[in-house]
Amino acid sequence: MSQTKPYIMAIDQGTTSSRCIIFDASGAIVSMSQRELKQIYEKPGWVAHDPLEIWGSQLGVCIEALVKKSISPTAIAAIGITNQRESTVVWNRHTGKPVYDAICWQCRRTAADCERLEADGFGDVVKEKTGLRLDSYFSATKLKWILENVEGARAAAENGDLLFGTIDTWLIWNLTGGKVHATDHTNASRTMLYNIHEMAWDEDILKKLGIPSGMLPTVKKSSDAYGMTDEMFMGTKIPIGGVVGDQQGALFGQMCFDAGMAKNTYGTGCFLLMNTGAQAISSACGLLTTMAASYGDTIQYALEGSIFIGGAVIQWLRDEVQMIAHAADSEALALSVEDTNGVYLVPAFVGLGTPYWDPYARGILIGLTRGASKAHIVRAAVESMAYQTFDVVRAMSDDSSIQLQCLKVDGGASANQFLMQFQADILGLPVERAAMQETTALGAAYLAGLSVGYFKTIADIMALAKENTTFAPRFEEAERQTRVTKWHRAVERCKGWDE
Repeated sequence: MSQTKPYIMAIDQGTTSSRCIIFDASGAIVSMSQRELKQIYEKPGWVAHDPLEIWGSQLGVCIEALVKKSISPTAIAAIGITNQRESTVVWNRHTGKPVYDAICWQCRRTAADCERLEADGFGDVVKEKTGLRLDSYFSATKLKWILENVEGARAAAENGDLLFGTIDTWLIWNLTGGKVHATDHTNASRTMLYNIHEMAWDEDILKKLGIPSGMLPTVKKSSDAYGMTDEMFMGTKIPIGGVVGDQQGALFGQMCFDAGMAKNTYGTGCFLLMNTGAQAISSACGLLTTMAASYGDTIQYALEGSIFIGGAVIQWLRDEVQMIAHAADSEALALSVEDTNGVYLVPAFVGLGTPYWDPYARGILIGLTRGASKAHIVRAAVESMAYQTFDVVRAMSDDSSIQLQCLKVDGGASANQFLMQFQADILGLPVERAAMQETTALGAAYLAGLSVGYFKTIADIMALAKENTTFAPRFEEAERQTRVTKWHRAVERCKGWDE
């Protein structure tokens, strides 16, 4: 570790907030700042963000985190960036101005486009090359939509005036004063434009979607030299050394460095990843094949299950239906009743992800009787995260022929003791909660530290492991099966609602 630069700064740009966390050499949090991000719902099923708000809020929290603890920017050895994946920004390379809102990963506006492409047989091409399903979740059709629906965008792109990026690329470009247009393997692998076997942007897909290749960023390793920040922002130049999509960041932060190790992150969505090592396993059960964080000479793949609405269901309880005043209230309400009184909530607010992949599914609250109370509905909402995770774990075991012995967990909702115990109960597996729940940002910090020699080897990082909390399953098999069966009945009833 450099004695003169004792800290790593992690930029964590998420779906609902922009955060900055500063870590020391032990992996402990020294300072943190966060700002919520406005959600834009122009039409039902559409979700977007203001790219300028993303940039401004992210820079703001970086400065706040430094000022809070009187940390000099010169004490930062490197910056690691982790981000909401798939969300799409297009901007003018000359002015730096976005041509449209950042279309969020949750947005379903291109579902019909994906259906048409699927009907053309293009889904098989996409899966073979990118490891992904042909779905509006990913960046490709969002980018296509901007080119086709924003006035002048197509002509400007073909003239070489527009740049495309996921959120990491947008931040890198701004932080470096427009000098660097780059992304990493993990983010590139989520665009539906990147061939994960040839490690290159795929010309066939670009041609099919009408996307000029000149818009696309350079792809680098997750731990690599990305360039220096412009000193106008923090008063000094700081190397950007790590870039990683949020879920792969958490996989790395959880130290799932070997094949067969898996984690689930309970954030806005829930994302379960299993490291499959050097092998890219093609899924037959609705999972995605994606790239894990890359560093040194190590290129790894992962299987991923994507749950679109995880912790966001708690935000919905708080903000939209106002059943709770604070997110933390959900645990106390869930524990105030013995069960859900037969109530099930399937939070398919933006469709269903793994293993169903139904963009037309919509949320359903079922099993209501006169005896159903607010507490029962809140408990059903919390339990929905565990049931959705069960579906992904089962698909992952079927695909990989690996039976998990334990599920590592992290993310904001993992602080909910009731949820973690119920997750263990419904899986029939131990659930191991990370002592450091900010594993996404920690993974970005580790990757940045590796690139600048702050950490010399993976062994140095493994030496920082802390004792985790384990939740052991308690349900009898018959009870577990009964609850899961009713959950699946509820899921069936919400499918295809908006078709």
